Amino acid sequence: MTEVSEPVPALPAGDAQHSRLTCYAGAGSRKVKPALASNRASINAMPDLLAGRYRIERLLGAGGMGAVYRARDLLSEQYGEPEAYLAIKVVSEELAESPDASALLYNEFALTRRLHHENVLRFYSFEVDTVCQRAFITMELMRGLPLDKLLCERPLGMPWNEVRDIALPLLDALAHAHARGVLHGDLKPSNIMLSDDGVRLFDFGLGQAEKGTLRGLPHVSRDRFNAWTPGYAAPELLEGQPLSTRADVYGAACVIFELAGGRHPFHRMSSTQARDQHLESQLRPPGGLPKSCWPALKTALAFDPAIRTITAAQLRSALSVNSSWLQRLSRRRPAEMERAPS
Repeated sequence: MTEVSEPVPALPAGDAQHSRLTCYAGAGSRKVKPALASNRASINAMPDLLAGRYRIERLLGAGGMGAVYRARDLLSEQYGEPEAYLAIKVVSEELAESPDASALLYNEFALTRRLHHENVLRFYSFEVDTVCQRAFITMELMRGLPLDKLLCERPLGMPWNEVRDIALPLLDALAHAHARGVLHGDLKPSNIMLSDDGVRLFDFGLGQAEKGTLRGLPHVSRDRFNAWTPGYAAPELLEGQPLSTRADVYGAACVIFELAGGRHPFHRMSSTQARDQHLESQLRPPGGLPKSCWPALKTALAFDPAIRTITAAQLRSALSVNSSWLQRLSRRRPAEMERAPS
């Protein structure tokens, strides 16, 4: 796995942000109220020290909705922590003037904090610097390979056993999030990391809680941000329908197809454009994909959410095909198996 200089964990708003950080959402059991920080400071005017504790070292990445910095936790360092480095995420300069800026950042923290899964990035805390009035999230700093970069290195696709090693943990993480009432909203290769600890899903910046979950969260309308990634967002999202588990499954299926075939299922067109050109009828299974897996993956790629009924857990189960040499041998025709050695 090649070393990438600590990318940024998911900054929604297009595919340009290739990230490689992770986050832990565990600030204990006490409730954290969203701060009313103004976030007016420019991204370029980021102070050297946040909250009297976090020494900003350098910008790791920035996108339309956020920026992530590498920082050193001086307090942890003071108490002997040998690895006192972490990542800090703030809202972007474009959103800093928005009255919803801090609430949007807090929502991402609150959603991710609900998830306790080895394949989900983890956040540490949501804080506000009282001097510059900037809200920020502290996150685990991770090293690894973003999936979009891996795809550039493997333009012809990957062997099924390698695809499965990525797809199953990804779907595990997504199924866990859905079981906890959390929707991701931005499943795409640049929001998935291959780290030393395995696959990590991150950037819930466009995520939402399902109805009845996390009732105390401030309501933030994401419509005006127009941040869905067209090539991975389900058609209903691009047409203004609410985020759902089925939309998340569509994005995950596009990623898995791309891993197996080395190409996007719909040539990176927006899903609405691909639907209008009837590309779904031309869809063929990517090479290397076991035949038994195709019906489930094809269902997950359906443009119509009424047809896309498969859940992340069901898709994971369908793709859990062990294509070992022994199992391939056992599927050979009985006559071939019974042939006596010459």
